[in-house]
Amino acid sequence: MPELPEVEAARTLIAERAVGRTVAAVDDADTYVCRPHLPGDIASALVGRTLTAAGRIGKSMFLDTDDGDGPILGLHLGMAGRMVFVDGEDAQVTAYAGDPMSANEILAAAGAGANASTEAPAPPAGGHPDPRLSGDPAWARFTITFDDDAALILFDKRRLGRAVLNPDLSRLGPDALLVPKATFRERVGVGEAPLKARIMDQSVIAGVGNLLADETLWQARLAPLRPAGTLTTDELDDLWKVLRRCTRAAMKHGGVHTGRVIEFRKKDAACPRCGGAMVKAAVGGRTTWWCSVEQAWP
Repeated sequence: MPELPEVEAARTLIAERAVGRTVAAVDDADTYVCRPHLPGDIASALVGRTLTAAGRIGKSMFLDTDDGDGPILGLHLGMAGRMVFVDGEDAQVTAYAGDPMSANEILAAAGAGANASTEAPAPPAGGHPDPRLSGDPAWARFTITFDDDAALILFDKRRLGRAVLNPDLSRLGPDALLVPKATFRERVGVGEAPLKARIMDQSVIAGVGNLLADETLWQARLAPLRPAGTLTTDELDDLWKVLRRCTRAAMKHGGVHTGRVIEFRKKDAACPRCGGAMVKAAVGGRTTWWCSVEQAWP
C-alpha cells in the first residue's frame, strides 16, 4: 500500500517529469475515481493549463496550475495506486512511482518486455505500470495527456485512488516527515487511544500507514497498544526521531516494504533483534505485528 514514502516518490516523479508541461487532454471518465465530478469537469478545468508545482501533505498530492492562477488538481493513490509517466517522444519509456510491483508482477513485466521484439504476443503483465503492457488497460483510471503527447496516468488496480479539483486538505494534520518535534509531542502524546492508532490518525499527523507504523514502533521499542497519553516527553521525542529515520530509510530503499521488521510480520516469526516471538492483533482496525518481549504492554 502506498504510504508517505511511496507518495513522495510519486510526487517527485510528477515534479521531475510532468511539471512545466501543458495539458492537451484529460480522460476523467471514471466517475468513481473522479467523484464528485462529472465526466468532462476536470478536463474542462485543466485543458490549456500548465502544471507548475507538485506538492504533498501526508499521502495526498496536489498539483498547481498556471503558477497558482489555475485550479489545483488533487491526487491520492488509494490502496494500490501508481503514478505513471509515459514519454511522448519515446513510447517505450515509462517511469512510475507509488505502489511497488509484486514479485509476480515483476516476472510478468519481464516476460512482456522479453517478447516485445518478437512476433509472439506478450503475456498479460498483470499489474505492470505501463497500460500498454497491462493485463487490463482499464486500470488506467485517470490520464492527463500533454501537448507533446507525453502522459501522466493514475494506474490503480483496486480503483480506490482519487482525482479531484481543488481538494480540501484542511482535515489533515501536519506532514509526518516535516512536523516539528514540539508539535509532534502535542498532537501524539495525548488521549487513551492506542499509540499505533494515534500515529495513523491522518488528522493528528498525516502520512503514516500500517507498515510504517509497525516498523517505527518496533524500532522505537514501543507497544502499539500502549495508550498514547502515557508516553513521556523523552519517549515522544525519540518516537519523533525514529519516525523520521524510518520514513527516510523507506524513501531511500524503495518503499515501506523494505523496513527491517516487515518480513517478520508473519506467523511463527521471531523478532530479528531479540528473538522474541512476533505477535499479531488488530489495533485501530489494522493488522498489527510486534515483538512480544521488547514491545510488551503493560
